[in-house]
Amino acid sequence: MTNSEKLSRRDFINLVGTGGAALLLSACLPKGEVITSNAVTATPFTDKGGEPDIEISLRAVADNVQILTGEKTQVWRYQGEVTRGPDNALIVIQDSYLGPIFNVQTGQTIRVHFSNELPESSIVHWHGLHVPVSADGHPRLAIDPGESYIYDFTVADRAGMYWYHPHPHGRTGTQVYAGMAGLFIIHDENEFALELPSGDYDLPIVLQDRIFDENNQLVYGGNGMMDQMMGFLGDQLLINGQADFSLTVETRPYRLRLLNGSNSRIYKLAWDDGTPLTVIGTDGGLLEKPVMREYITLAPAQRIELWVDFSSDEIGAERNLVNLPFSAYGGTSDYQVLPVKIEKAVQVAASLPEKLSSIAAHDINQAVNRRSPRAIEMAMGMGMRWSLNGRTFEMETVADDEIVKLGNLEVWEFINRTGSGMGMMNETLPHPMHVHGLQYQIVEREVGASGRDVWESLKDGFVDEGWHDTVLVLPGERVKIALKFEDFTGLYLYHCHNLEHEDMGMMRNYRVDV
Repeated sequence: MTNSEKLSRRDFINLVGTGGAALLLSACLPKGEVITSNAVTATPFTDKGGEPDIEISLRAVADNVQILTGEKTQVWRYQGEVTRGPDNALIVIQDSYLGPIFNVQTGQTIRVHFSNELPESSIVHWHGLHVPVSADGHPRLAIDPGESYIYDFTVADRAGMYWYHPHPHGRTGTQVYAGMAGLFIIHDENEFALELPSGDYDLPIVLQDRIFDENNQLVYGGNGMMDQMMGFLGDQLLINGQADFSLTVETRPYRLRLLNGSNSRIYKLAWDDGTPLTVIGTDGGLLEKPVMREYITLAPAQRIELWVDFSSDEIGAERNLVNLPFSAYGGTSDYQVLPVKIEKAVQVAASLPEKLSSIAAHDINQAVNRRSPRAIEMAMGMGMRWSLNGRTFEMETVADDEIVKLGNLEVWEFINRTGSGMGMMNETLPHPMHVHGLQYQIVEREVGASGRDVWESLKDGFVDEGWHDTVLVLPGERVKIALKFEDFTGLYLYHCHNLEHEDMGMMRNYRVDV
């Protein structure tokens, strides 16, 4: 991208307009049209014919970026270009290794030409999206260096913040840690009508922890097998790929969209002055109505959307979003996450809507297995490897109890066993469980006596309302989810989104049959 194509912060606001995804960071966009609530009409589109509404060239490349003062850091990252459709279908985060933000609307058809320019195999998973098997990014589809893969799909999901990242077996954690991740933001008519904070007041926030050596280079896996069994934790927090990130705001409401993009770290987020957090969305988009929490428990891969109103704050005042300590792995200390300073006084007539969306709750009485939920047990197995029902990943194998039927509503129960004598490795390790290809609803949580301490330190931060693709299952806890298999057949994944656990094999296929 040339210097002439770099836009100022105000130019960006004018370009994106209502419903657009803006960043605190200066955005970098080619000149182009504005997507408005009635500007896009999806065209007929199939794998065999028709032209997409949006066509994008996406490359995985090695690069150097300025993260810390001094020497640049070597990273792997995504780079993209719009070749058909609105130019602002991609938003580049300047001065960051994060991939470009996909900025699209429900109903649009998309074709992505993915080119792998890395020295090893890779594939892209569109995390949280309801897409056909050919577009889901299963590791069996990973392409070698120099090869390309074409994704064709229709944006079928609700407005919300999803994301994309690599999914090669055994190397997902390594590649994500090296910088390969990006946001996928969807808008729809319902969201436009709400007139939520937009443009420069709609801020994606990606949380990632890293370790750097004395030459500013990323360090990963320094503790070997222990990192694989427990999960890798960094000692420096990056926000949107930047160190020492801070936010300056006006006296008005903001929409903050947070992604936990860390490999394994869980966050317990709260305002340092005790102000409650107002939650308006989860993994799968807007809630029916806002909910309040004293803190938010955010596991790897989970997203949360907050309405934050600074209207009553004084100029020069500061707030800090902080991480509170908790009783599980990685939760022993508190630290600053996002410093916020109120910089400018404005008068904005904006109020939080009482109703945000309509969500049809799954009726578990209609589930085909309502009397015997499909149980998935998490435990440390043979060879010091995490397993699901005693099994680890096999590229195309599906067990008899991992086959589901198209059109069925089911109840699954994730069970996090404790007390196996593995000490810290099993007693205090939560597992964020992700199911590919759909969004589900969290039905019920139950915790045993062995997991009570961890539960008490994190339970009040759960936001189980709305739609989800990842749920945190604490030690000693059983979590039931309701999920319906619609539209697509074939082989999908379910796995722990602690990326070290996933790479170790804590992942299985499930198959949707007619």
